[in-house]
Amino acid sequence: MTPFLPEDERLAAVREALPATAAGIYLNTGSVGPMPAETHRAMSELADRELRVGRSSPEDFEELLERLDEARAALAAVTLAAPGSFAIAHSTTDAMNVASWAVDWRPGDRVVTSRFEHIGALGPLYSLRDRSGIELVMADLGDGGDDERTLAALDEAIVPGTRLVSVSHVSWATGARLPVARIAELAHERGALVAVDGAQAAGAIPVDLATLGVDFYAVPAQKWLLGPEGIAGLYVAPAVIDRACQTFAGHFSYATHDLVGSATVHPEARRFETSGYHRPAVVGMARSLAWLSMYVGLEWVHRRGPALARMAAERLAAIPGVELLTPRERMATLVAFRIAGWPAEQARVEISRRSFAIFRTVPDDALRISVGFYNTEAELERFAETVALVAAHTPEDMPPRQTLVMLGEEG
Repeated sequence: MTPFLPEDERLAAVREALPATAAGIYLNTGSVGPMPAETHRAMSELADRELRVGRSSPEDFEELLERLDEARAALAAVTLAAPGSFAIAHSTTDAMNVASWAVDWRPGDRVVTSRFEHIGALGPLYSLRDRSGIELVMADLGDGGDDERTLAALDEAIVPGTRLVSVSHVSWATGARLPVARIAELAHERGALVAVDGAQAAGAIPVDLATLGVDFYAVPAQKWLLGPEGIAGLYVAPAVIDRACQTFAGHFSYATHDLVGSATVHPEARRFETSGYHRPAVVGMARSLAWLSMYVGLEWVHRRGPALARMAAERLAAIPGVELLTPRERMATLVAFRIAGWPAEQARVEISRRSFAIFRTVPDDALRISVGFYNTEAELERFAETVALVAAHTPEDMPPRQTLVMLGEEG
């Protein structure tokens, strides 16, 4: 287990176990993280078994139920949540839909969100507004880096009649970490529930759902938890399980049911599960969570990732022509920035070709890197040097790639 290795050996072991980190400078975990080889093997073994012997026996279904139990328990363990407080979902968007529709909405009710939420969280709110006649208020939190401004804006927006406050823990666009516990306290004082998009937080920074005080928290597998796509979790606080409405229901929602009109929902959060799941993905999520917890160590993950991200932010901010958009005092592991004179997508392509870095663009014509615990200081320096090279030129006077020596090459 890597926690017992010296720092350099620990990092080398982790990177060997994450083969994708050798394919380039992996800076896009905020979209999809590198998968542990151990997770891939477990998923492949199950998929191969399904191909060879099928998946239709009663024993196969019982095994699926056991794997679902493991996945829920693993999600609860890494977020310090109460047992039974997680439902398995198919994505963060799926989970945020469940949370958003869990309120017994009436025309004239209000939902409050912010201006820099992901469409996965905004989408269900738009649908609510259009179908249910509710009022949708999008508070201006600036870049999210000033807690007092954030709370003041929400204090103004959360008026009587507000039923739900829907925000991100970490903004996907600016990288700002919001004061979720204080937001939850404010919302609850006004009688509103709180749904949180945790896509850029869970696995990147410590998440303690036992003390955050939120009512719903959506967690994807494929990002910072390094699991497969198509699987996620939804935390539902034990205190609100019975008052939260089911919008969808199916076989997985019920503890018992018959053919004459009787059905009993599960007493825990799993009542919000509905349809079937891709079995290898269920196994893969649980395996990645166990790998992070037991092989790598969450304390190291949560310490190293943000520290590297801050180093990258400071290095980029020092480059002439680069505008850092992520508030350094309220950041997690995302770093957003612009390069003067460069459209974001054109800059992304130029930097990627010269540094072999994998990253993305975000709204407001900005670039975003996702810095993980598995990155190295050398990788981040190489990336920053390439950004500096691009920032020193315009798209029109940028030297052709073939005339330049790759950073780090000799000769």
